[in-house]
Amino acid sequence: MEALNRVNPWWFYDNWETKDKHLADWSSQKYRWVPKWIREISLEPFSLNFVYGTRQSGKTTGLKLLIKGAIQGGNSSPMGTYYMDLDFVTSLAEFRRILEGVIKERERRREKRNLLVIDEVTSIDDWWKVLKFFIDRGEFKDDVIVVSGSSTIGLVKTPERSPGRRGKGKEVKVLPLSFPEFVEVTGSKKEDLLYDSAKAQATFEEYKAKGGFPKSINENRDAREALIDGVLSEIYKHGRSPRLVQDILYSLMGKITSALSYNSVASELGISHNTVREYLEFLSDLLVVGIAYLKEGERVVTRREKKVFFRDPFILHSISEWVGREFDESALLENIIQEHLFRKFGEVYFLKDSYEVDVVSGDYRVEVKGRRAHRGYPRGVTIISEEDAPSFLLRLS
Repeated sequence: MEALNRVNPWWFYDNWETKDKHLADWSSQKYRWVPKWIREISLEPFSLNFVYGTRQSGKTTGLKLLIKGAIQGGNSSPMGTYYMDLDFVTSLAEFRRILEGVIKERERRREKRNLLVIDEVTSIDDWWKVLKFFIDRGEFKDDVIVVSGSSTIGLVKTPERSPGRRGKGKEVKVLPLSFPEFVEVTGSKKEDLLYDSAKAQATFEEYKAKGGFPKSINENRDAREALIDGVLSEIYKHGRSPRLVQDILYSLMGKITSALSYNSVASELGISHNTVREYLEFLSDLLVVGIAYLKEGERVVTRREKKVFFRDPFILHSISEWVGREFDESALLENIIQEHLFRKFGEVYFLKDSYEVDVVSGDYRVEVKGRRAHRGYPRGVTIISEEDAPSFLLRLS
């Protein structure tokens, strides 16, 4: 339990928030907020909750704020709250020993209900087998468990998601802030920006530069380095080649707004199209990129060209710097529109027949233009320029 003592300061101090690195850093930031996603987590026993999201999106800080709120709100006692960081655990056997230690300590403390937060659980291969064993044995029947990871790999794509083992638990996705959320946390009001187009445009330009990550919004000097280091950590963890990831991303930088095939990237790099597909799916699982497929009528065509978009402006800026290739400014605008519609409707496509439509999602057909379009488009197609984008995104929310 000695290792846990260092990361569970609420066991020893009343003012433990000042001794917790994540909450101390959070308190010192100019722009700080309590993320809304923590309200989605079930604190009613028995619950097995899954929290996953992009590296550096604030998951760990959010989990510490969850712990703070649970203790202050009486949902969990300090001595019945356990935080485990598996980023520093090296084996499945070690994870099992940690859980066994927690179970013994819980019995000694005799707390009726406990909150277990297991951070970066996907650092351990097959972690779910150990947790499943203890759940099936009834060890946590009166407890709440929250497990987190930085990708869908090994977390939401694992057998433990089957009904009966999650109880009242929820699946929660953590993403960088959207533009409307960025507006809110930086001190503006949606209604004011809808009235004042000049202020809306200035705020949108700021969002395009900073994106929605806590460090980038607060202009921390190591924001880009931290994001890339986080991506590299996942690359190494899942046995991928950093050089190949860089090469594929370099190729994508020149094709962002274009429909592309796996073969076009593969032939440029001298690798197989299956390798390109696997790596793009991997980057999608990391929530770094999204993939928009071609739509023909009601049919989604996955085998033909597709569009790859970056899921936050700061991700695009950071990747561009990492691979050493600039992108067209219009690509950033289109990616922002794609991401926001994807978040709202859970799907995003494009059309390419007698005419091309950049983004298709829900009831929207959107053509993205850097400046106002001069030629006409078919009825039902919304034209969005740089000037239109802020109000469109604010109303979309």
